[in-house]
Amino acid sequence: MAKLTIATKMKKTNLKSLSRFLQILDGSFPSGIFVHSFGLEPHIIKEKVFDIKSLEIYLKNLIIDQYSKIEFVYIKKVFEALENNKLNLVKKLDNSYGSYLTFEYAKASKNMGDNYSAQIKNLASKDIVKEYFQAIEEKKSESNEIIVLSAYAYDLDICFEDFIVMWTKKNLINIAVTSLKISRIKPSEIQQMLFEFDEVLQNLDFDKLDNKITNFNPLFEEVIFSHKNTLFCTDIHYTRCY
Repeated sequence: MAKLTIATKMKKTNLKSLSRFLQILDGSFPSGIFVHSFGLEPHIIKEKVFDIKSLEIYLKNLIIDQYSKIEFVYIKKVFEALENNKLNLVKKLDNSYGSYLTFEYAKASKNMGDNYSAQIKNLASKDIVKEYFQAIEEKKSESNEIIVLSAYAYDLDICFEDFIVMWTKKNLINIAVTSLKISRIKPSEIQQMLFEFDEVLQNLDFDKLDNKITNFNPLFEEVIFSHKNTLFCTDIHYTRCY
């Protein structure tokens, strides 16, 4: 019986695609992600996130109540539209994405998408992806970060399941690291918690992704609205807020 080698046991990843996406998703890449907390800051200020356990709950809630109902569905739809050469559908998805987000989140998504697009648009090799980036240039598509990165992942032949895991882990890392600046959570605690999220991501059931997009996350909306209302009242020197 022939002896199995490591190479024959394991499915080989496209190394160029992996290398390229590791670079793009790195925190040092000029995407502008470091200036956004994606809703974490008001949760810390309102004391909804105050230690490593509450941060873990916040991130799990983000996956369950937002990503799985909005971003993951959008990624799947974008991949399917690109595979079927439906550029108009990709643009429609891009232009509708922001309507499911809070104002701050939508603005961050657009800013990061612009930055990513400027850096990677000339790297695309597939015609449909080139046409999408051209639509961004012509202001016919919004260039939201999740759509831009989905399109480029498709261009690199990264399957949507792998892209979802990489994109989600990138976000979890960046959001968790943000907590270091505005909380007393220890860096070592954060890293250990992030390791544990690999199990969560591995167990995502992509077959159960709903094609219907929803944005019902009451706790997140309540905290964001309360934070904005407090800032508004402080700015105009009100003594009471309702």
